[in-house]
Amino acid sequence: MKRSNKGFTLVEILIVVIILGILAAIVIPQFTEASQDARNSQLTSDLQTLRSQLELYKVQHLELYPSGLTAVGTDSTKFAAQMTSKTNADGTTSGGTQNLGPYMQKMPTNPFVASNGNVIKVGAAACPADGSSGWYFDTTLNKLSANDSAHSGL
Repeated sequence: MKRSNKGFTLVEILIVVIILGILAAIVIPQFTEASQDARNSQLTSDLQTLRSQLELYKVQHLELYPSGLTAVGTDSTKFAAQMTSKTNADGTTSGGTQNLGPYMQKMPTNPFVASNGNVIKVGAAACPADGSSGWYFDTTLNKLSANDSAHSGL
């Protein structure tokens, strides 16, 4: 009786595994770079959108930025509320007639900040770039920045 061997030898399987490993080593870094590029593009786009909406807010609110009105306050929560809610000309979000805004549906998330990426900090100093929030608005320079060390200069 003749016996035929069907199947693959161990050497053939090892060769296929080695080839797949080489291909993975070539392809995976390209996907990683594409992911990083997508996050950079998202951050740049969000910064442009936020900055243009801040300028629109300023034009409609007595040449003041959100949280720039002393009657309203200067904390981060009020800043976000003024950007995402209807306001009146003095920036208040409740009472009276609010016929301006909203300027953003929600605050975008900084893709390079692990937690609190959609939170905006407001302060009268340069951006700390500490990653404690996604965004930072400097009330002295009226400048919005990404609040992470790699992108705070954008």
